[in-house]
Amino acid sequence: MRIAVTGQSGQVVLSMLERAPEGVTVVALGRPHLDLERLESIAPAITASRPDVIVNAAAFTAVDLAESQEDAARLANGTAAGEVAKAAATLGIPVIQISTDYVFDGSLERPYREDDPVAPISAYGRSKLEGERSVATATPNHAILRTAWVYSPFGKNFVRTMLRLAETRDEVGVVADQAGSPSSALDIADAIFGVARNLAERPGEPTLRGTFHMAAQGEAVWADVAAHIFAEREALGGPPVRVKRIMTSDYPTPARRPANSRLDSSRLAEIHGIRLPQWQGALATCVRRLLTSAQTG
Repeated sequence: MRIAVTGQSGQVVLSMLERAPEGVTVVALGRPHLDLERLESIAPAITASRPDVIVNAAAFTAVDLAESQEDAARLANGTAAGEVAKAAATLGIPVIQISTDYVFDGSLERPYREDDPVAPISAYGRSKLEGERSVATATPNHAILRTAWVYSPFGKNFVRTMLRLAETRDEVGVVADQAGSPSSALDIADAIFGVARNLAERPGEPTLRGTFHMAAQGEAVWADVAAHIFAEREALGGPPVRVKRIMTSDYPTPARRPANSRLDSSRLAEIHGIRLPQWQGALATCVRRLLTSAQTG
């Protein structure tokens, strides 16, 4: 199976390249051949890669910057996503769209299900919701996978930020009133391969298509996640770092974040037979990898 994935340096793309199972070829498509800002480049680049499945993982992911550059976010996350899906429809193959918890406003008291009302409270969330709708309009042969709180050994993310801050501080203030499920991009990559295989091998099953939530098992607030990171670091010989639990209002940002980013991923397990692991173990593995590579590098 050949999987074309948009993007070259994102966490999900790099994780897919690392975790590709035997018999699966991952072709990462990025600039200059595929450029989300040049819509006319999308279909030719995808067609030339001769894929069996397309994964649209490229996106405008600077959440705060999107508040002042919403047109750019909508072009990359909304319009371009539709063009990727149109290319899939032309080729007669499935497309997997990576989406986000930011399509919700975060006001529910329980984990979000796929059929809960969407109501994004940020420009980034609005752009990603536009992408979901563009994909669904372009082709019924799609799976929209919403995930949340993504981290990995690659790129910029919460885990790497906490480890960097721990190098110079003995206390770090971390938000304690936003709840979610920290999800490893490596686990997400494994799940994408499973969904892609199901879509490619069972083209006549509409139940495999549609929208699914895909987040790690368990839940936490950001301060809990930071505490686990620092505990793992200390277990490997690092000095202790305290977590100061703060409120969102203590750390204002241009974009509003959902207070509740918890996603109910049971539908993915029931229909695709895929369930991401508990967040604590995956997080510990990532922290150990980053610290070990830093020591040996």
